[in-house]
Amino acid sequence: MFKRALQLTIVYAVIFFGCFVDWIWISALPPIASWIVFIAAFPLSVAWLIWAYAPQRRGRLSHWFALTAVYSICWPASLFVTHSIGLESIRASLARVGLGGLFIIGLFWTVWGLEKASQYYRKKRRQRASDESTTLAKVPAVKKPDELVWNPLDLQAWFYSLSPKQWSSWLHSPFNAKYWQRDVRSRKLDQSFAGLLTYTSTFVLACLILSSLRGCSEVFDLPAGGGEQETVRQVVRVQKIIRKKYIVNPFSSISFNIPPIDEVKLQLTEKTKHAYVIGHGEGDGAGFAGGTRKGKVQFIRLQYSGGDWDQDHGIGGDMNMLFEYGLRTSQKVNARTESRTIFQVKNFKKEASVPFVFITGQKSISISNTEVKILREYINEKHGMIFADNGGSRHFHGQFLSMMSKIEPDIRPVPIPLDDIIHRAPFQIPFLPYVAPHGGKEALGWWKDGRWVCYYHPGDIGDAWSDGHAGVDREIWEACYMLGCNVINYSYTEHSKWRESQKANK
Repeated sequence: MFKRALQLTIVYAVIFFGCFVDWIWISALPPIASWIVFIAAFPLSVAWLIWAYAPQRRGRLSHWFALTAVYSICWPASLFVTHSIGLESIRASLARVGLGGLFIIGLFWTVWGLEKASQYYRKKRRQRASDESTTLAKVPAVKKPDELVWNPLDLQAWFYSLSPKQWSSWLHSPFNAKYWQRDVRSRKLDQSFAGLLTYTSTFVLACLILSSLRGCSEVFDLPAGGGEQETVRQVVRVQKIIRKKYIVNPFSSISFNIPPIDEVKLQLTEKTKHAYVIGHGEGDGAGFAGGTRKGKVQFIRLQYSGGDWDQDHGIGGDMNMLFEYGLRTSQKVNARTESRTIFQVKNFKKEASVPFVFITGQKSISISNTEVKILREYINEKHGMIFADNGGSRHFHGQFLSMMSKIEPDIRPVPIPLDDIIHRAPFQIPFLPYVAPHGGKEALGWWKDGRWVCYYHPGDIGDAWSDGHAGVDREIWEACYMLGCNVINYSYTEHSKWRESQKANK
């Protein structure tokens, strides 16, 4: 029974690993299949914990193996669940805390493995000495060149025999006996330090490689359709309602109040009407020429180091804006918002990249020269746009301007006038709405090659999108939603035009 359960668990682990790889890098499986596999991890983990902590197995190594296995599948399963239901803030916290836990567990097994290996080789050496009818004490302290041990799992490895101060002297006289006579404690300390350094370096390197990957490449499809880049107009219709006319006999014996012969009531009905389809190009429905049926408008937030990139992320923030965009434009939108590291932005194909990325925060922004180059390529070569929002401080204002000066050193930000197309289509923005003017009262833009490559909102527009709308008046948060729609639609429209021009030039 135990063997069969173990075999089934191994099969499930292989399937689980395949689904996890698909979720992170490929996205080929249907969501329902991933849900089934990941949810099954929790009851299976409970069953194995019950088995591992049975009274007859307490204190054995088996329950430590079980704990490690349970952690290894429950952590990624939790990331999948929180990401799928839109709890991005919780998912980000789980990712950071879980990664730390994974490091500690791996370090525990590394130390355990080193100890077991050193004991094995020590026992093996004693056994060999016994077979040669000698004792361990009679083994020569000075090793010959052909007897040097290179195996780092063996405490008798030659590089564990020297203290740091003896290395320079050893280089001149490598086989002097005094350099090889170190006690076991010193050797174990050297081995533990080497193991810690090797494990930490490997773990950090693996995290950097995996975090910079999201498949070989990503293809982003625009939603199919068409439309125009004009302003939605408010249409006021006047309806004239004429009540019923009564014919009254003045000589009737019945007395009652005679109503006005003609009672006319004017009823004003204000209605917002889409006089055109929102989008760009020729096509059926709201969308963009060259798009596909699978294509949807996405809201992707940019991850960066040094600050709080996930402020108001997911449900209650970005999701509200994405939902309102779909509702107000009738374009197809993604089921949830997403986030990408700067290195992951590089994985988008040149002519199939996401039209904009959103960045916000209120602390510092720390990006490397490589990340600066990636964002510059995203703007210039992939025709992308950066949509930025000051999440709550003057410090972030300076940090963002400094970042943009590195990305586009030859461009200076300028105030974007209210009569610009980005403030007029699809909705007319009569004033710049903001929660608080952390970075001023004017939107700033970076203009290049006939388009805005960056739109910077100085007054925490993300708080107006959140649940509760930061307590501002309805007029403000409604205008913030319309402004968000305008910037998103502008980036998609400009990107659609560029894609069409690229196809025409081929």
